[in-house]
Amino acid sequence: MTSKKSGGIKDTLKTLVYAIAIALFVRTFAYEPFNIPSGSMKPTLLVGDYLFVSKFAYGYSQYSLPLGLPLFSGRIFGSLPERGDVAVFKLPSDNSTDYIKRIVGLPGDRIQVINGVLQVNGEAVRLEALGPFIDDMDGRQVPIPMYAETLPGSDESHLILDLTERGRLDNTDVFVVPEGHVFA
Repeated sequence: MTSKKSGGIKDTLKTLVYAIAIALFVRTFAYEPFNIPSGSMKPTLLVGDYLFVSKFAYGYSQYSLPLGLPLFSGRIFGSLPERGDVAVFKLPSDNSTDYIKRIVGLPGDRIQVINGVLQVNGEAVRLEALGPFIDDMDGRQVPIPMYAETLPGSDESHLILDLTERGRLDNTDVFVVPEGHVFA
């Protein structure tokens, strides 16, 4: 009778090890779950939302691997995102924090803010006022200006909120997106 019990435990442990190995493989190379920690992507993504992110959409870098293991340099199987895509990324200077942002600039693009208006390659990003988004801030209902943003070269618009403090981003110098990078 003890041989059946030990065989059952052994089989259960073996199954558990296989399940963990498969889950780690899927999480490392296919899809990774994320929880939205902040309101920077409202109203598209809300605080507390859960989503699965494709790990292979833009290829792999050392930051795609657990702990940012430097097994290779650069990006393999890479493809360029499109303007307007939402991407999850890590900063090379901070491998512990995941950021989720909408891509507005691609390699070689010139990004600038003039009088509070985002410019991509000298073309102003179109904004259409839609009315307020009612946000819950510490139990208070707060209206926040909401816009449909249309990036240059696209007919697709994205909902954005005006969360900036006026004057903070009124004007910036031109930033050219380096090769191998995107601007989000």
